[in-house]
Amino acid sequence: MSVYKLNPLQDLRWQRFVDRHPHGSLFHTTLWLEALRRTYGYEPVVYTTSPSGKELLNGLVFCRIRSWLSGGRLVSLPFSDHCEPLAAPGEMAELMDWLNASRHGKHWKYIELRPTSAPGAMRKYDATRSETFSWQVLDLSPGLDTLFHNFHKSCVQRKIHRAQRENLIYEEGRSDELLKKFYELVLLTRRRHGLPPQPLVWFRNAIACLGSSVLVRVASKDNQPVAGIVTIQYKDTLVYKYGASDSRFNNLGGNFLLFWRSIQDAKRDGLLKFDFGRSEADNSGLVTFKQNWGAVSRPLEYYRLPARQPFHLSSGWRARLAKRVFSIMPDSLFTATGKLLYRHIG
Repeated sequence: MSVYKLNPLQDLRWQRFVDRHPHGSLFHTTLWLEALRRTYGYEPVVYTTSPSGKELLNGLVFCRIRSWLSGGRLVSLPFSDHCEPLAAPGEMAELMDWLNASRHGKHWKYIELRPTSAPGAMRKYDATRSETFSWQVLDLSPGLDTLFHNFHKSCVQRKIHRAQRENLIYEEGRSDELLKKFYELVLLTRRRHGLPPQPLVWFRNAIACLGSSVLVRVASKDNQPVAGIVTIQYKDTLVYKYGASDSRFNNLGGNFLLFWRSIQDAKRDGLLKFDFGRSEADNSGLVTFKQNWGAVSRPLEYYRLPARQPFHLSSGWRARLAKRVFSIMPDSLFTATGKLLYRHIG
């Protein structure tokens, strides 16, 4: 077989293929790829065994990252929880052989894939596991009453009731005013975690590209935003992608109100899954939080060719020092640091 390259933002075959493929996800779409390109300058590319002029039968989508700080590489895909290779085993072997053989000539420091397939499936292609996460998905096929009954009684049901008693104000939409409310919560949350914030322009570009499929949801008390999340709908799934909160008001249950409203909306729209996204494998608190909603956990493994130690913002002594610095930075420098760093760490 021969391997062909295409630009998914220009070749209309790619989105048609993603829409009809059973494993095509939000992160494969041209809208998501365009948001990445606009924000970080990443060049999307698809490798396939289908020649030009023929409908696509398979494809591996990547972003080409060129960075003076972290090196050039292919990632499938940066800032995306997962991106299943859309190829049958024989096609996948051909594509992986070609990519591996081309790596040196293309000056790729490494190639990274983020599949949803069974753990270890990538090892047959000489790829080495680089990171492991936990991925939680809630089955929405039961009725709303059954879903609510399956929530953990004290850890979820009572928190939802508390939020309702507090008469929290719920807002949703895509306006810049609402986004700014959410982003203020992002700054608080990222500072609390000792990490630089995602650039505001990323959220603006995501809204501009994804349009009506994305919603910013914010809960407030007495005009004070206390929690916010961003959800994105694609096919039969509502994806929770970002969340932030003001920890001073965690007792009000704002996050629980937002997730419950999101699940209700997904049921109303006839969706079948609520994707809670990935969690750090060792973050037992976050994993448990999602499982308390009835979400089922499964391992999510990333793979690289060749094996390389992933760059982490949250581990090592340098990271601990950076956390201290981030915690005292003025907002202007804090946001500028995020805008500078993120394009290098995708």
